[in-house]
Amino acid sequence: MSSALKILLIYTGGTIGMVKNYESGSLTAFNFDSLLKNIPELNQLDCKIDHISFENPIDSSNMNIEHWVELVSIFEDNYSKYNGFVVLHGSDTMSYTASALSFMLENLGKPVILTGSQLPIGDLRTDAKENLITATQLAALQENNEPVLQEVGLYFEYKLYRGNRTTKINAEHFEAFNSPNYPELVNSGVHLAINSQQLFKRKNKKEKLLVHKQMDRNVAILKLFPGISKDLIAAVLNTRNLKALVLETYGAGNASTEDWFIKMLKNAIENGLHIINVTQCSAGSVVLGHYETSSLLKKIGIINGKDITTESAVTKAMYLLGSEVSSMSFKTIYETSLRGEMS
Repeated sequence: MSSALKILLIYTGGTIGMVKNYESGSLTAFNFDSLLKNIPELNQLDCKIDHISFENPIDSSNMNIEHWVELVSIFEDNYSKYNGFVVLHGSDTMSYTASALSFMLENLGKPVILTGSQLPIGDLRTDAKENLITATQLAALQENNEPVLQEVGLYFEYKLYRGNRTTKINAEHFEAFNSPNYPELVNSGVHLAINSQQLFKRKNKKEKLLVHKQMDRNVAILKLFPGISKDLIAAVLNTRNLKALVLETYGAGNASTEDWFIKMLKNAIENGLHIINVTQCSAGSVVLGHYETSSLLKKIGIINGKDITTESAVTKAMYLLGSEVSSMSFKTIYETSLRGEMS
């Protein structure tokens, strides 16, 4: 590996950036200026590591669109200076951020790897060191003077996933994330096993990075459940300025066939609301029209979310609305995979 390789670490907040004060027992922010001193293993990667921290690091529960814009602005300002990027992020909303960044960074030709940890860096049994070291190594991977990874990935507990395919599945285990509908990109064991066939391939390598900073927050999620009331659905559909609704349906995209329910959705769609059908199941895909209970949804023009995650469905809607895609073409574009987010 050439020593000329440069990696930028971006710390947004989260457990991975905390160390325990053994006298008080409290957690304090890690000093990234002493990163190599505290984690000397990083020196073995033979690349220069710089770092930037959010001025006010946040708990990832406070992550919002403004922070995503701050992140992509950092990439925009530093894209030509570095070979790869590692984003240190709290795990709770990491899949939302990974998904958002994948849409906001068009024609990405370098790795952007998000990682975090369940335990702080200073803990005896911490997962932070391994996650940080391997994420940095992955960001520096080159073949024929080109980055091996050219997409937004999420690395956690020995696996690199496509970021916009992930969801957090566990609040306690080190294996906190899963990619239910897409294979891992890399498995980290004694060796790094790269699944080359699964890596995202850009259509035109000559296209320059396009950074999108307009994300529209007028999006909602509605999870269906047996006995859901008419008033609740009406309240959501009539939310002021709502432009897109991610509707979490049953199984392969099924929902009630009651007249009042279908009529409410149909009226909302006719009034310009984009309704995206995603499955509540942790794995699998929406198959509109497969059962009678989804054929009516197909008929009224609901958008087929296929096997997209809820996190990706929300951020894709924000991105397309922010891009001011016309209402006429929104459905067609949404049902098209833009960054490998759906099969």
